Amino acid sequence: MRGAFSLGKIFGIQFRLHYTWFLIFILITLSLVYPNWSQPLSWGMGILTSLLLFASVLAHELSHSLVGRTQGIPIKSITLFIFGGVAQMTKEASKASAELKMAAAGPACSLLLGAIFGAIWFLTRNTVPLLAEMTGWLAVINVILAAFNLIPGFPLDGGRVFRSLMWHFSHNYRLSTKIAVWLGQGIGYAFIFCGILIVFVHPFGLSWFDGLWIAFIGWFLQNAASSSYRQTVWREALRGFTVSQVMTSDYIVVPPDMRLSELVQKYIMSIGHRFFLIANESKFFGILTLNNIKPVPQTDWDSTLIDKVMVPADKLLVAEPEQEVLSVLEKMDENAINQMPVVSKGKVVGLVTRDNLARFLRTRSDLGI
Repeated sequence: MRGAFSLGKIFGIQFRLHYTWFLIFILITLSLVYPNWSQPLSWGMGILTSLLLFASVLAHELSHSLVGRTQGIPIKSITLFIFGGVAQMTKEASKASAELKMAAAGPACSLLLGAIFGAIWFLTRNTVPLLAEMTGWLAVINVILAAFNLIPGFPLDGGRVFRSLMWHFSHNYRLSTKIAVWLGQGIGYAFIFCGILIVFVHPFGLSWFDGLWIAFIGWFLQNAASSSYRQTVWREALRGFTVSQVMTSDYIVVPPDMRLSELVQKYIMSIGHRFFLIANESKFFGILTLNNIKPVPQTDWDSTLIDKVMVPADKLLVAEPEQEVLSVLEKMDENAINQMPVVSKGKVVGLVTRDNLARFLRTRSDLGI
């Protein structure tokens, strides 16, 4: 997700924070500053409560991720943002029961946290009012978080639970996804309509700001549902194809003993190529991109050979012609790369890129096949 920065890894999962989280952090902290308390104490409790909410959302997403791992679903990263969090999976669940367990884990964790905070509130409500105030609020928020995520609209947890149940009974993954997405889009539009209505009518004492917030959530849900469905359709359309059927021959092969100055003049400056396969007739040596050339001073280009700055083949992920293309796409997602050389018996025979996969699917669609 763009606009996010890394905070390290938890249980081997990359943990990122989106800039929008700071907005919700500030709003929550300000809302929890109570005028009846001393300023340092009030601000301290507000910040601590916001951080505990942060930890609660992280625990929610980690529950998804750790349960997903046990079901054979690799989780690459978790990003916390204004609406909570999102876990980036490098592949979807292969069976309905796996998705059901993973989807239910997050709300179950939030309900458990709500019960824990609620118990602390109950035990301290008459003895430690500051702690009771904080834990009571966190108990309510965690229950609300669980309830919101259980709304049966894809891609919320409830939508994934709904899809897994439909998938289990219908044995049709794509149809189940389509119905879950339609439901998610419908819920999104309902939020938008209700939000606009609240802006002008103010029912139940709600303000115009509440209406805008609800409409914004609806817009987010509708867009997330549509985006998730496009990604699912894209992956399903590639199912059953091998790398040899989708790879492209539109790439430049250059020898390892070519000088950088010749490469830049002949291929980069004149025709604008930015990615090169390094090979000869019998062997694949590696790849070269502009990022590999940039550190080399221009004065050294005449004396620097490509094989001195390329990424060698033994450090690359490569595909084989008969490999299933979906497994290649999952590896590309997992390693955040956009292309993968296709190698057979040590020789380069093609290239798989995200762009050529998209063109392949568009061509099939245009041909009606």
